[in-house]
Amino acid sequence: MIVKLDLPRGMRDLQYEELRNISFIRDKFIETAEIFDFNQIEPSTLELLSTLEAKSGPSIIQDTYSFTDKGGRDIALRFDLTIGLSRFVSLRRDLKLPAKLSSFGGVWRYDEPQLGRYRYFHQWDVEIFGSEDVDADAEVIDFVSSFLSKLKIDFVILINHRSILEEYLSKYLGISNNSMKSEMMRAIDKLSKKSSDQIINEYAGKLDSIKLQEFIKFVSVTDRPDKILDNDKLMEFKSSANLQELIDSLKSRRVKNTMVDFRIVRGLDYYSGMVFEAKELSSQVGSLVGGGRYDKLTEAFGRKDLFATGAAGGVERILSAIKDKSTKILKKPLIYVAYDSKKEKKQALEVVSILRDLGYSTDYDINGRTISKQFHEASLKNAFAIIIVSLDEFKKGIVTIKTGLKEKKQSITEIAKYLDQII
Repeated sequence: MIVKLDLPRGMRDLQYEELRNISFIRDKFIETAEIFDFNQIEPSTLELLSTLEAKSGPSIIQDTYSFTDKGGRDIALRFDLTIGLSRFVSLRRDLKLPAKLSSFGGVWRYDEPQLGRYRYFHQWDVEIFGSEDVDADAEVIDFVSSFLSKLKIDFVILINHRSILEEYLSKYLGISNNSMKSEMMRAIDKLSKKSSDQIINEYAGKLDSIKLQEFIKFVSVTDRPDKILDNDKLMEFKSSANLQELIDSLKSRRVKNTMVDFRIVRGLDYYSGMVFEAKELSSQVGSLVGGGRYDKLTEAFGRKDLFATGAAGGVERILSAIKDKSTKILKKPLIYVAYDSKKEKKQALEVVSILRDLGYSTDYDINGRTISKQFHEASLKNAFAIIIVSLDEFKKGIVTIKTGLKEKKQSITEIAKYLDQII
């Protein structure tokens, strides 16, 4: 019987180029995490379904790859990294706080597959646990700014404080019911994708249309932090002082490209204060990073003392932004070692080993084909240089280095010095 070798819907094989690009993002992420002293961990790939439900409610089962294991336990593949990091810290009462953690890995979501959107993708995440100080929020935003700057992405960081909106709903619209406030927030969260009229029509009968219209009008303000926070009406809210403190901290850190945008609410109910998104400016990719303070999540795990703030971003989305900018992720130049005949293969391998030990990306022909076919393979691989090994020259400690139309005889002991000059 012939097996039909199809992949499950929404899955794909990651090929060389994409994996190299993902590795590039990972390296920049780890480099930035080390600069900011975030300790890297790898949360479990599998979680108890009850753990995921603590974050997002029972409906999360619709969005996860979940199943019953052989022990009768309901489990699921992780759908983000935040949940695993939060669970890990909540269980570790011996952990020294504040704890700064980072993670990079694959996640699975049972979304509807679309062009360029799969059910398995990569995510990066940074979190700070054990501090309710505004500087913890600023540290996360500072990290995001530094990381995206390393990737040479044009971005703006849009910041809001959910408590300001909650105060407005109570003070000016007379809404004190928490579930009603949450519903108003969820409506506002859709402003990036829908018009005001569409949202008002969608929530007709569920929310007071006049109050929703007033709320939309209030949040539809985006400006520089200094201009927004100069508004006397805004400064009436207690939470505005917290936002001002955050902006001051970011200013001290020399974090630029920030705006205050009251439409950023991050629809999930566990966010409890500052929220933000980083958006790419020069393409249609949109939001690259989302984050904020989510003390309510660690409370759901039984840790009211823990506090939490963090951010996460999709790796493939970042790669789309880089691609749209025509920014090339540079690959190490390849050096190809060719040899005249099979009798010189041994000497060619010595040269290959020397170059690899020195850290050069190096390849050669395993099958012992003619040198013309070796040249052809080197061309297909876009080799930066071809090093030609012949027996007579090798005995004299010399090889020929070919770059384009130029050839140069070079001492084997001086290969690295010459390559460093021309690369």
